Amino acid sequence: MNLVLIGMAGAGKSTVGPLLARILSYDFVDVDELIEADQQQSLQELVDRHGPGWFRLLEERILLGLDLQQHVIATGGSAVYGEAGMTHLRQSGLVVFLDVPLAVLEARVGDVAARGLAREEGQSFGQLYAERQPLYHRYADIKIACAGRSLTEICTAIVEQITERPESAREK
Repeated sequence: MNLVLIGMAGAGKSTVGPLLARILSYDFVDVDELIEADQQQSLQELVDRHGPGWFRLLEERILLGLDLQQHVIATGGSAVYGEAGMTHLRQSGLVVFLDVPLAVLEARVGDVAARGLAREEGQSFGQLYAERQPLYHRYADIKIACAGRSLTEICTAIVEQITERPESAREK
């Protein structure tokens, strides 16, 4: 089984992921890093050059190419736009939504124009958040409210959730 972390930019997927992987004795992979390695460009350069639609298709292609076991996978915030990619990830693991309030995300992300977000021109971070929330809830097997929790508390909450699940729910 894999654990797939989803959530907005700034939710902590790339920070929680490595610690969670160590706790579980899993390997860790960051999909944003895979995309940058595949394309030899930063996420921001890719979005600027090709647009958010193209970027989302690239992201889904990378997700569909993953064949991993016992990994914590930190997805990009826009991974939930690709139904085929999310279905593929769910077949080999549990999807964990790191739910962080908008105000906290905005403070963490800072300049959205430099973050490599797959968003439409003129779309605010708040609008992107509102657009993605239903998708995160749709795909999540586990939802973790992260507000006011430390990194260790978030990892503990995830481990508790996955160990409480019936074996049939963990073995997809």
